Amino acid sequence: MKQHSQPRLVKDERDAQIDTRSRSAALDFVIAATQVLTLICLVKGNPAWKGSLALLFIGAATALFYKYDQYKERLYIQVGVVLGIVGVALLVWFGFMG
Repeated sequence: MKQHSQPRLVKDERDAQIDTRSRSAALDFVIAATQVLTLICLVKGNPAWKGSLALLFIGAATALFYKYDQYKERLYIQVGVVLGIVGVALLVWFGFMG
């Protein structure tokens, strides 16, 4: 039987990698669930699709902002700003019009 060592008090590089991968997997799941929710709302005629779609655009913009921060490629920030504006516009539209 495998024995577990005592928990470490200091996080090392492996712990940081595990944290990063778990957040990435969780984000992928949330994105997929939001896409399904958006489609369900569209099919049922529920206006919540606007808010759900806004979250997808804002999430894509945030991912591109992070890539810009890492790679310093102008295209990432330009596309990120456009997607962010679309996401905020959808969110405002949903907030005021329902």
